[in-house]
Amino acid sequence: MNYPKKFAFAALATMSVATAGCMSMGDNMARDEQVAYVDGAAMYPTMNIIENAVNSPIHTTLVAAVKQAELVDTLSGPGPFTVFAPTDEAFSRVPQSMLNSLMMDSNRAALQKVLTYHVVPGRITAADLMQRIRAGNGTATLTTVEGEPLTFTMQGGNVMIKGMNNSSATVTQADVMQSNGVIHVVNGVLTPSM
Repeated sequence: MNYPKKFAFAALATMSVATAGCMSMGDNMARDEQVAYVDGAAMYPTMNIIENAVNSPIHTTLVAAVKQAELVDTLSGPGPFTVFAPTDEAFSRVPQSMLNSLMMDSNRAALQKVLTYHVVPGRITAADLMQRIRAGNGTATLTTVEGEPLTFTMQGGNVMIKGMNNSSATVTQADVMQSNGVIHVVNGVLTPSM
């Protein structure tokens, strides 16, 4: 599939936290075993990436960044997409001057590039990643929507991700299933070549 480079986070500005309450009680009970919790917030597999992201208490910087990037609403579409979602703590390790610069209107294209470097086409679960790593003799490479690769390895039972510019992250929570893909929570911000 050919996915556009601009993504769907513009809807974040208008999305209501109340969307989680739109499901009926029967729907919730039928799906309880599939609900994931990110820092105590329920992430419903019947909701899309955008609807769940706005409810995550540890992704406020990511939500603000995708809103600032004015990316189109592809991620609320059918996908599927795999998102490696940096936490607020991950963003806190980015030099403040760099983060402030990326959040400027004049640097919107660079911000879009960084954000789309965290997205891979398709629904790639932790089991899929492990299988690819084993098949690749300890390494797997996936091409991001931004166009550059991410490299995956295992270290001490954890999935490690290497990006460009010596950037790296560890998957801290895998398989947060969405109606249009999957989110893997990561503890680092991955940077493409700029």
